[in-house]
Amino acid sequence: MGKQFETLNEDHIRFIADQKIFFVGSAAPTGKVNISPKGGDSLRVKGPNRIIWRNLTGSGNETAGHLPLENRMTLMWCGFETRPIILRCYGSATVFHARDVEFDALNAEFKEDVGARQIFDMTIDMVQSSCGYAVPFFDYKGDRTVLEGWSEGKGRDGIDAYWTDRNTKTLDGFPTYVTKNDT
Repeated sequence: MGKQFETLNEDHIRFIADQKIFFVGSAAPTGKVNISPKGGDSLRVKGPNRIIWRNLTGSGNETAGHLPLENRMTLMWCGFETRPIILRCYGSATVFHARDVEFDALNAEFKEDVGARQIFDMTIDMVQSSCGYAVPFFDYKGDRTVLEGWSEGKGRDGIDAYWTDRNTKTLDGFPTYVTKNDT
């Protein structure tokens, strides 16, 4: 049976810090539910009810398009290596794009990356832990560096062009506001 908490406690925060991957879930009022894996150094616990995470350029941009329509987000971690725990944080989030005033200060929490697309500032309204007894063991071998190299190779102008070409709409056609011209 899962346990619910109003805030992250120290044990939760240590568990999150030990994980190499997390998953984000979001959905608009209609259309597809999105679940995306995230890795690397892309998440910071800023307090018992606040997490920020940085979204790097990728093939889709669903969360940025969902939140303006239905401001709800779930983050999930699974203990693949040691502790059999599944931890979820439920809440709402503010999306900050590279053009937003708040973006630079939040982005400074992470290593510089030309592919930084958004920062999500999540307010947690519930934490849930449950057993991960059915989650298999996996061994961590290291972070992939392909995305970082791809972004560096594209450069700022190439990333901007990619956003315009591939990241302005969700799968269901909702705007993601990644560029100033999204409607």
